[in-house]
Amino acid sequence: MKIERPTYIQQLINSKDNGLIKIVTGLRRVGKSYLLKTLFKEYLLNEGIKKSHILIIDLEDRRNKVFRDPDYLLDWVDDKMKDEGQYYIIIDEVQRVEEFVDMLGTLVGKENADVYVTGSNSHFLSSDIATEFRGRGDEIHVWPLTFKEYMTAYEGDMVDGWQEYYTYGGLPKILSIKGDDKKATYLRSLYRTVYLSDIYERHEIENKAEFEELVRILASSIGSPVNPTNLANTFKSVKRLNSITDKTIETYIGYLEDAYMIEKAERYDIKGRKYIGTTPKYYFKDMGLRNAILSFRQTEENHLMENVLYNEMRHRGFLVDVGNVNIRVKNEKGEWQRITLEVDFVCNLGSRRYYLQSAYRLPDEEKVEQEKRSLKNIKDSFRKLVIAGERMKLRRDESGIVMLGVYEFLQDWNLMDA
Repeated sequence: MKIERPTYIQQLINSKDNGLIKIVTGLRRVGKSYLLKTLFKEYLLNEGIKKSHILIIDLEDRRNKVFRDPDYLLDWVDDKMKDEGQYYIIIDEVQRVEEFVDMLGTLVGKENADVYVTGSNSHFLSSDIATEFRGRGDEIHVWPLTFKEYMTAYEGDMVDGWQEYYTYGGLPKILSIKGDDKKATYLRSLYRTVYLSDIYERHEIENKAEFEELVRILASSIGSPVNPTNLANTFKSVKRLNSITDKTIETYIGYLEDAYMIEKAERYDIKGRKYIGTTPKYYFKDMGLRNAILSFRQTEENHLMENVLYNEMRHRGFLVDVGNVNIRVKNEKGEWQRITLEVDFVCNLGSRRYYLQSAYRLPDEEKVEQEKRSLKNIKDSFRKLVIAGERMKLRRDESGIVMLGVYEFLQDWNLMDA
């Protein structure tokens, strides 16, 4: 089964021959190795690069154990580079090489070597990888499949595909597993034996039960503000765990971010043009993993759709925040009071900005106006969109707000500017 990843191929093309180590990071089992060893290799061959000038070292294969010796690996590369032409060196699971940072520094020093690496353990996946290479690395972060990528390999119609996608997520392996039970079993096993094991190995967490309870709470809270102090109080009052403080919870959340399981959306005051720094939201990078954590018991489509839209905009390269709009209204007594309206996502990329509202159902005009309310109180000229969880052709109201169905939005990037 071949799944194209055009966004990442283009990023690799843009970074090609730039003199830096291309570091492909991302959630485990997200398809980093396939991206480099299959798709990017195919691109290089199509561009006329000789097969002998593409050196691939797969350290996941035990038969390549000798390459874990950095000096052996360097000698092998030297032996293969027989002329002055450009060589493309791809090392999969590079963390298995002893002193791999020093080894990569030697490789990137070669004038005719372009180096690409992946890694999958907790150390390599950590967000502080950039500091390991001290400015010599160019990170390309890979997300799970988007809905559009998923549908290129899904055998069925779009409605069924959407339900499968928000239930079992976008890890590529899911598409080759038949049957709901087997998909669910795969994801549960992956969570426990891979993701949790990586975090425990790196951070030596002693309170494993408490950590896993926190993960379940976060999985239940997508689309809701998260306050570590309130969570700590909940642990104390309900779980009778006084050892779980707000600082511990912040640390544990940091571990999950570090392993690319979740990502934080900061809260942004749109009118004040500043970050507020309180009660952020957290979104899971893969919906199947999130649902497996909860044993597939909480699959409310409105929350899942919101998480999918967050991931989609991040995949498209945008920074995504949660927006606040403060307005003054009269209460029942006729007195003016200040209230805060929320915009689901404030999406920024360079000079471009979009305001997105996720609306699962729009059964009547009252609900439509409710979803538009915060957007109508933003007085700038950036594009404002309401994404509905149904098929809906693009339409625009008198205030310029665009309404669009989720299927159409996820399938066509150009509709954001239509």
